[in-house]
Amino acid sequence: MKPNRSALACLIVLILLPAASPAFAANADAFVVGFLPGEISYDPLTAYTTSEAQIFSGIYEGLVGYDPFSLDPVPAVASRWEISQDGRRYRFFIRPEARYSNGDPVVAADFREAWLLLLDPQRNAPYASLLDVVSGARAYRTGENPDRQSVGIIAVSDRVLEVRLEQRATHFLRILCHHSFVAVHPTARESRDWQDPLTLPVNGPYTVTAAGAEAITLRVNPYYWDRRRVRYEEIRIRFEADAQSVTRAFNEGEIDWVRGAIDLQRVARTQDIVINPLYATTYYQLSATRPPFDDPRVRRAAALLLPWERIRSDDLWYLPTANLVPRIPSYPQPEGITARDSEEALRLLAEAGYPNGDGLPPIEITIPTPLRSDRVAQLMVESWQASLETTVSVRVIPYPEYFTVVDDGEFTVSTISWIGDFADPLTFLDMWVSESNLNKTGYSNPDYDALIRRAMSMTGSARYEVLARAEQILLSDGVVLPIRHSPAINLIDLKMVDGWYPNPLDIHPFKFLRPADARPLPNVAMGSGEQL
Repeated sequence: MKPNRSALACLIVLILLPAASPAFAANADAFVVGFLPGEISYDPLTAYTTSEAQIFSGIYEGLVGYDPFSLDPVPAVASRWEISQDGRRYRFFIRPEARYSNGDPVVAADFREAWLLLLDPQRNAPYASLLDVVSGARAYRTGENPDRQSVGIIAVSDRVLEVRLEQRATHFLRILCHHSFVAVHPTARESRDWQDPLTLPVNGPYTVTAAGAEAITLRVNPYYWDRRRVRYEEIRIRFEADAQSVTRAFNEGEIDWVRGAIDLQRVARTQDIVINPLYATTYYQLSATRPPFDDPRVRRAAALLLPWERIRSDDLWYLPTANLVPRIPSYPQPEGITARDSEEALRLLAEAGYPNGDGLPPIEITIPTPLRSDRVAQLMVESWQASLETTVSVRVIPYPEYFTVVDDGEFTVSTISWIGDFADPLTFLDMWVSESNLNKTGYSNPDYDALIRRAMSMTGSARYEVLARAEQILLSDGVVLPIRHSPAINLIDLKMVDGWYPNPLDIHPFKFLRPADARPLPNVAMGSGEQL
C-alpha cells in the first residue's frame, strides 16, 4: 500500500495486565480515532501513507471498495461490472444515485479523467504504474506515446466505463480498491489545489468539515448513495505522538480506536489490544543506479558480508524474515540471503573489479528518526568496514523529510516499511518492475519483468509459483534486504464497535463502522438480518 510511517514509532513491550473496568463509548454519534502526527495530502492520486489511506476510506470512493472482513472487492460507485470472456475488457455500471458532496452526479468521465491525470508523466504519481495492465497506459505514462486517446479507458456514457487491458489480469479488481483509482470532481482536477479539503467536493460517505495539524473532523455526506448504512454521524481523527496520553484517553473513553502511539503497559483492558498478522515487510534497499551498487554482484556481496543471525534475531523482532512477500497459503517461499558468506562475497567483489573491496567508494546508509533502524545500520557499518577497504557512514534524516529523500532516490542504502495495497503477492513485487513509479532504487532486470508479466494472466498455485520465481531473482540480485514482517497493533473495544475486523492490510473502511447495539448472552447465538 504504502510506507508504514506509523512503524517509526518505538515498539513498546507487551505486558499483560489484569483486566479493569470496560472502556465506554466516547459519543454515540461520533467515532474518535487516534493517529500518529503526519502530513496529510488530500490528493488521492499522489498520497500513499497508511493514515491517508484510512482517511480516504471515508471521503473518497472508487468503482469498487474493500470488503471490511475479507478485503475482496465489493460494489461501490459501480453497482456491477461485466468481464469479457477473454478477461481483457471490463465494463463498470455507475450508480445513477452516486453523488458528490455538492450534489453533482458522479459520471464515468470522472473516473476516466482522474485515471488519465494519474497517468500524466509530469505527475509521476506513485501508483500510476499499477495501471500498466491497461491498454496504452504504460506508453502514455512514460511519455512514449503522448496521445491520451490511445489509453484503453473509455467513458461509453455517463453510466458506463469501459476498461480494455493489454492481457488478462486476474488482480485488476483488487487494484481498483485502492484510493488512487477513485472518482475526482472536475473542479479538483482543473485546479489541482488539494490544500483546502473543506471546499473539496468528494463522493465518499463523509466530507471534511474541519482540518488541522492536530485533528480532522468528518461529517456524513448527505448526498452519499448509501447514506442509510453510515451509522456514525461524525468521525474525529486526533493526531498525537504521546503514547501515555493517547492510551490514557482510550482508557477513559475519549478515543474509540488507537492506531499509532500506544503504551501497551498502560492499557486498562488487555482484551482491547488487537494484534494480527499484517501484510507488511521492513527491508533495506540498495540503489541499483549508483556505482558500484549498479552491479548486482556488488549488491549481493555486500549482503553476504552482513551478520544476518544478529540483524534478524528473533529476540528483537516478532517475525524476522529473509523474504519480501509475507507468508500466505500456497505461495512458495523463495530462498533469501540468510547467512554470512565472506568467501563468496569476496569472490563476487573480485569478479566485479573490487578485490577485497579495494576501490569501492564510501558507503552511506540513510535512516530516519526516530532511530528505529539504528541498530541494524550500525551492524552494517561494523560489518562492511571490517571486511571492505572503504568507509561506511550513517546519515540520519528527520521524519517526515526522510520519505522525500527516499522518494527522490537520493540514497545509496536506505530502509522502509511497506504495507501491501491489495491482498495479493503482486503488491510487493510489481513495484520492482522496470519503470515502476514505486521503484525508487532504479532496479531493472528483464527476466524479472518477464515473469511478472507472465503471472498477470495466470491463476491459482501456478501463478504463485511464477511470482515466487520473480521474488527469487529480486532477492538474489541483492536490491532488497528483508528484515522482518510487522504485526498490526490496534486498540479498540470490539464489544462496543461493529464492522471493524482485523485484516492483513490494517484498513477499516469508516463506512462499515457502527456502534454495537446489542450483544448475546454467553452461549446464546444471535443472528442479524443485515448483510454487508
